[in-house]
Amino acid sequence: MDKQILVLDFGGQYDQLIARRVRAEQVCAEIKNYNSIGLDEIAAYQGVIFTGGPNSVYAPGAPRFDPRILELGVPILGICYGAQLMAYLGGGRVETAKNGSEFGKTAVNFEQSPLFYGIPAESECWMSHTDYISAPPAGFCVIARSASCPCAAMGDDERKLYGVQFHPEVTHTAYGRHILRNFLFEICGCEPVWRMDSFVRTAVDYWRAELEGKRVLLALSGGVDSAVTAALLHRAIGEKLTCVFVDHGLLRKGEGDLVERTFREEMGMNLIRVNAEGRFMHRLFGVRDPEHKRRAIGEEFIRVFEAEAAKLGPVQVLAQGTIYPDVIESGKGPGAVIKSHHNVGGLPESIGFERIAEPLRDLFKDEVRRVGLELGLPEEIVFRQPFPGPGLAVRIIGEVTRERLRILREADAIFRETIEKADCTDLADQYFAVLTDLHSVGVMGDARTYGCTVALRAVSTDDFMTAQWSRLPYEVLETASSAITNRVPGVSRVVYDISSKPPATVEWE
Repeated sequence: MDKQILVLDFGGQYDQLIARRVRAEQVCAEIKNYNSIGLDEIAAYQGVIFTGGPNSVYAPGAPRFDPRILELGVPILGICYGAQLMAYLGGGRVETAKNGSEFGKTAVNFEQSPLFYGIPAESECWMSHTDYISAPPAGFCVIARSASCPCAAMGDDERKLYGVQFHPEVTHTAYGRHILRNFLFEICGCEPVWRMDSFVRTAVDYWRAELEGKRVLLALSGGVDSAVTAALLHRAIGEKLTCVFVDHGLLRKGEGDLVERTFREEMGMNLIRVNAEGRFMHRLFGVRDPEHKRRAIGEEFIRVFEAEAAKLGPVQVLAQGTIYPDVIESGKGPGAVIKSHHNVGGLPESIGFERIAEPLRDLFKDEVRRVGLELGLPEEIVFRQPFPGPGLAVRIIGEVTRERLRILREADAIFRETIEKADCTDLADQYFAVLTDLHSVGVMGDARTYGCTVALRAVSTDDFMTAQWSRLPYEVLETASSAITNRVPGVSRVVYDISSKPPATVEWE
C-alpha cells in the first residue's frame, strides 16, 4: 500500500487521536516523531498533518522542523502548534495572545476554502492555545477568524498548505470530521483502503515472522485489550503462546473466576492463573501517591511474569495488550505525562525477557474492538467494561487496604448491577465506583456515623482520549446510592462525578 498520511508528532496530547480520526475514514495514518524522520521519507506520503504541542514555537528548544518541508509539494495540515509552526517556518509571526488564552468551544467564521468546502460560514470549534498567528507567512491568506483570534485558520491553495488554530480532531469541533475529510480526499487525493481486516492479516504475518522459534508469555488481564492480543498472537504462533492471568487481589467482584472460565474453558487457551494477592498487598502497604502505586504494580507484574516464565522453561518474549491511550497518557516523545500506565510508564528498567511484544500499541479502543470481532471473539468479551490493569488500586484514593478493597468491590458491583437492571448500559461506555479519601457525618438508626464517601463515575466515549460524563437517570442514581449506603458497611455518602475528559481523566488516579 502506498504511504498515505503522516502524522508528524510535536508532543500534543491529542496526537494519537488525529491518527484515529484519519483511520476512521479508512485512510492509513502513520505517526512519526518530528525528530525521527527526514524530508526524503516525508516526500513519499500523500499528505502530512502537523500535530499540536505544549510549547511556544519561538521559545528556545521548542520542537521545529526543516523549513524546506513547505516546498516538498506534499499537502500539509497544521493543527494548533502545528499551524503556528507552519507560520514560523514560512516567515510569519507568532505571538502570545494579548487577551489571554482561548480555551473551549468557540464560534469561528470561515472564508471560502477547499479545506472548508461544504460547512457553514460559522460553527463551533474547540480551541486550546495561548499563542496565535499574528501575521501569516507570504503566500498564505487568513481563511477563518474568531472573536479573539484574528487568524483561526490560514491557507495557501497553490501549495496545498493549511493551518488551523482549533482542533478538528476532537468531537467538540462541530464540523471537524468534515474538515479532515476535505483534507484527506479533496486536497491529498487519498483513497479509503485501510480496514481492520487488512490490519489483522498484516499483523498476523508480521508477528508470525517476528516470533518464529520463540515462546511467548502473554500478560492476560481478561479485558478486551489483552483478550484481542491473545487471539491475534494465538492465530500467529499457536501453542507457543502461554497466557498468564495474575490475580493480584485488586479485581472486581467475581472477576477472577470469570476470566478463568472464559479463556480456559470457553476459548480453550493455554491459561495459567497465579494467585499473587499477598505480593501486591505487600508492595502497596503505606503507598498513597498514585504514580507510586502504578509503578509498584507495574514492577510486581513483571516479577510475577518472570517467575512464571522460569517455571515454563525458556520464554523469550512478554506480550501485553498495550494500546494507544496507554502510550500517550504515559508520555511519548515530547508529550507530557498524564499518568503512568502499569504496562508502559510503570515498567521497571530491567526485565527478564528479550523483548516485549505489543501488537495493539498503535490502535485505539474502538479499533481494538473491531479487530476482536474480525478475529472471531465473542461480543461479550469484545464489548466488556474496560478495567485498568492496576485494578481497584487506582480507584481507591490513598492507601489500598483489604478493608477499603472490600468496600469498593461491593459498591462497584452494586452500581454496575443497578445500571444493567435499569437497562441503561447504552447510556455509558464505562461506569464504575471510586472510593475517595473523604469521610463525612451520617445518620443510621438514629446514631451518628462517620463513614466513607463513594463517587460514582459513568462516561460516554468512542476512543477514551476524550469523554463526556453520562446523563444517567436520577432514579438510577438514587437506586444505586440507596443500595450502597444500606448494603455496604462503612459508607455514609455517595456522589456522582460530572467531569468530562478533558480536563479530567476517565479514572481518578
